[in-house]
Amino acid sequence: MVASAGVSKLGRPAKPSTNGRFWTGSAVKPFTATLVLQLVADGKVKLDAPVAGYLPDLGLDRRITVRMLLQHTSGLFNYTGEYYDDGTFAPGIPAAGDAWLKNRFRSYKPEELVRLALSKPTRFEPGTGQNYSNTNYTLALLLIEKVTGRPYAEQLQQRILRPLGLSATRQAGDRTKLAGPYAHAYYSYQGKTIDISRQNLSMLAGAGDLASTTRDLTTFFTALNGGKLLPPALLDEMRKPHGKLKYGLGVFAQDLGPGCGTVYQHNGSPPHGYGALMYSSPDGKTTLTGSVTWVDSATRGPVKDFQKLLDGLVQKVFCGTPAR
Repeated sequence: MVASAGVSKLGRPAKPSTNGRFWTGSAVKPFTATLVLQLVADGKVKLDAPVAGYLPDLGLDRRITVRMLLQHTSGLFNYTGEYYDDGTFAPGIPAAGDAWLKNRFRSYKPEELVRLALSKPTRFEPGTGQNYSNTNYTLALLLIEKVTGRPYAEQLQQRILRPLGLSATRQAGDRTKLAGPYAHAYYSYQGKTIDISRQNLSMLAGAGDLASTTRDLTTFFTALNGGKLLPPALLDEMRKPHGKLKYGLGVFAQDLGPGCGTVYQHNGSPPHGYGALMYSSPDGKTTLTGSVTWVDSATRGPVKDFQKLLDGLVQKVFCGTPAR
């Protein structure tokens, strides 16, 4: 079943294309994790080996392992900014709000992002906690490139996109324009509504820099959970929930309650304007993907009651419960 609602551009009547492209944000993390785990399957990477052994020039703590990157247990500062339990915020690169708006076309190199993170205090000792950090997945990108000797985008194409026929998906890189049909996204600034459909996602290298379609995300997540991209033992490792986030090696395990069970998911959003949904049953036979846009503000908030509406949709799709 495929459907769309709303309009693709403010002031125009046309609905969004059901196969239009969009910026996926962190829905790229399962792609990055899959690439790393494929290298583990090939014997080129060891999950519990120090990342410093593969990337010796960064001065990483040798206690940080490849598993810790994928599991968000490295303790490394999140280069897009760190929110602490006491309510304080330590800024990183301009990644939200009005500061991001003014810098949304700036290009970043992965090493630049990582070195900024390494210049900041760690969140905790490696392996002693769990905290979602984009730094982990940018390091995973650098690991992939170092081990293979080839660019991340090339490995993504060779190992995942081409075999699955995902012709509408690509790493964003420095591209700022979505190709083909797409829904526009907006940002509210000083009383004006600004079109932010163009933005540079090199600021989220390996962690949020993907352009795709709902069809391609469905194909990918169905294949991943159906066992077509990883050996069974590594797929089990990937989906094993860990810590307070219930995060495995690139995916969240979400318990939908008695009589329904677990779904695996990784939603995403670039800094502003777009959102991606990606859910699958354990066998990959039922998959839910979606793209949403909104007029965003400095609060990064989607429409009112969005989470409640999304939870109801997930329950309906995977549990047969009517959405409320």
